Amino acid sequence: MNIINLNDTSENLFYIGGVVRDEILGMKSFDIDLTYVGNAIDYAKSLTDIEILQVNEPFGTVRIKYNNQEIDIASTRAEIYEKDGHLPTITEIGCSLEKDVLRRDFTVNALAKNVSSGEIIDYTGGLEDIKNKTLRILHDRSFIEDPTRILRALKFSVRFNFSLDEHSKDLRDSYLKNINYDMSYKRLKKELIETFNLNSQKAYDEFIEENVYKLVTEKKVTKPNINIEALVNQYKDLINPANIWLIYVGTLQDLSKLELTKDEKKILSDYEQIKNLTFKSDFEIFKAFNDLKAETILLYGISNDLVPVINYFENLKDIKTELTGNDLLALGIKPSPIYKECFDKILEAKCINPKLTRDDEIKIVKTYLK
Repeated sequence: MNIINLNDTSENLFYIGGVVRDEILGMKSFDIDLTYVGNAIDYAKSLTDIEILQVNEPFGTVRIKYNNQEIDIASTRAEIYEKDGHLPTITEIGCSLEKDVLRRDFTVNALAKNVSSGEIIDYTGGLEDIKNKTLRILHDRSFIEDPTRILRALKFSVRFNFSLDEHSKDLRDSYLKNINYDMSYKRLKKELIETFNLNSQKAYDEFIEENVYKLVTEKKVTKPNINIEALVNQYKDLINPANIWLIYVGTLQDLSKLELTKDEKKILSDYEQIKNLTFKSDFEIFKAFNDLKAETILLYGISNDLVPVINYFENLKDIKTELTGNDLLALGIKPSPIYKECFDKILEAKCINPKLTRDDEIKIVKTYLK
């Protein structure tokens, strides 16, 4: 796993966190975290055959380019949470490796592996916890200082089939009974996205049944009797993968604490417009759902009625007219609101019989105009 042609200080460079955990689990890791015991910026400046791309002095981090690969190296650091629920304050750059790992979330993410020797350093019992598929926090204030760790536990339980140990679970449940809502919701949203973009019914069931949802809203939530994972998989080709999380979390119906993007807000506001609708015909379903994002339509199905949603996706969503405004003009119809009426009549007929031809559409228009 050597990445850099290290010199005599290489004994201070370590892989750390998820990359070590994933290697032990035999899984591919997408993020490679390197930590230098000492000042990583000074270390990078001592290396040859590399290019320094970016330096962040306050955090002691540096990005370098080596063999056409960009690599981030962090200095070991110690932190304190001056305000629970918010970003910590760095108190020391270049601390010991043990101090650095003790600021992390779970023992399984507190492992370090020396880049040069391959030796694994385990100060917290992470190796044993990986063996036992256990998630264990490093100290009793862990969830109080950073409640997003509760969501991280949920995410890791899905990805690795791990479970919180009893003591960590008791501390989690205790926190969820007395939540400090003065927290970093930007960080919370990031964890919500990463957790529910995994598209796991197991994660959603625990999210609701174990009251983890209370991190997002103080309103009572009832879990829908629908397998959302199966529903998403059924219509995955119609969904923006980045928005899968919103199909799950949108069921809370109160995301006021989260900072949403313009597209995310539209998905939810469109859902608010249709959530109480009932339908008497396929044309009413078509008119209500046409031009809406699949995420909005699925939220309707989850909270209200899945039957019209399935009908729309399976039978109605691709219905369209062959005639255009130019065709109506050629029929002698002057541009006016009647164009919309004509197209609606065609669409209404095609919802009943999608096989209607262009000639059939012309007949429908002529009949309507009479």
